[in-house]
Amino acid sequence: MAKFLVKFDMDRCKSCDLCASVCPKKILKINLNRINRKGYHPMDIVDQEICIGCAQCATICPDSVISVYQVESN
Repeated sequence: MAKFLVKFDMDRCKSCDLCASVCPKKILKINLNRINRKGYHPMDIVDQEICIGCAQCATICPDSVISVYQVESN
């Protein structure tokens, strides 16, 4: 189970790719299978399990569309 959860507001993402450029694990990619309301292919996380929760993606996002949450373990 993932320790962190990365969520995107897909309909507000402009796929600027800044988040992917700072991700130390390189797990953020443009989702070519989806087009959002603005007409962009939004960013998406490809492997939630290896996210380290650094939140660099959320910090650099100019539109604040990324949230990083710590998942509580049982």
